[in-house]
Amino acid sequence: MWTVPKIWEGGECWIIGGGSSILEQFSIPKSIIQDVVLQKISPSVYSEFLKPLHTKHVIGINNAYQIGNWVDILFFGDCSWYLVHRLRLSQWDGIKVTCCDRFANRQKKDMEGIKYLAKDRRHFGISENSSMVAWNGNSGAAAISLAFHLGVKRVILLGFDMRLGENQISHWHGSHQQPGEKRKRPLPFEKHLRCFLQISKDAKRLGLEILNANPGSMIDEFPKVALEEIL
Repeated sequence: MWTVPKIWEGGECWIIGGGSSILEQFSIPKSIIQDVVLQKISPSVYSEFLKPLHTKHVIGINNAYQIGNWVDILFFGDCSWYLVHRLRLSQWDGIKVTCCDRFANRQKKDMEGIKYLAKDRRHFGISENSSMVAWNGNSGAAAISLAFHLGVKRVILLGFDMRLGENQISHWHGSHQQPGEKRKRPLPFEKHLRCFLQISKDAKRLGLEILNANPGSMIDEFPKVALEEIL
């Protein structure tokens, strides 16, 4: 189990979620988006458009590691997602962190360069234990605990839409399913939204400012700011 060091103490960090609002916010051409969604080209093509974030402290959720090595930390909690991305993730140079239960009993030599934080199952919101994260039912919300442990005073949420975007796209990288695969379960947005009220309460108590950089987000518990204002 890893104890998170306060390497960003007093600063701010951006957490890149999976929401497709990022595509419009950074003016990414529709032709490029289509090719990424169809898996014809890598999401790394987005990197040039996201240049304003290259000098920021960034935690990327799930597929965000594919955008570029300027993403400082990759966080994931979904074990099935890991099995799909295991090989590509092994070739990525950033800090990799998980709360996936499959890593709970592994020896250090078997961790594949991935740091493990346990799920704080007694708490919904933000965990204060620096070796744990409050799972909250989704990786993006759990990563807020990680940001707090890193010592930041402000967190900026990017791509935390909790709704379908243009052309019914759920994520900036397309679906988590393989091309042609039918959706196995309903969209999880309603379930994922349940944790943010408690996260907001914890953040106020802990002195952590959280901003939502998508005015169209379904998350209403944090102040919403336009991307161009905060950049």
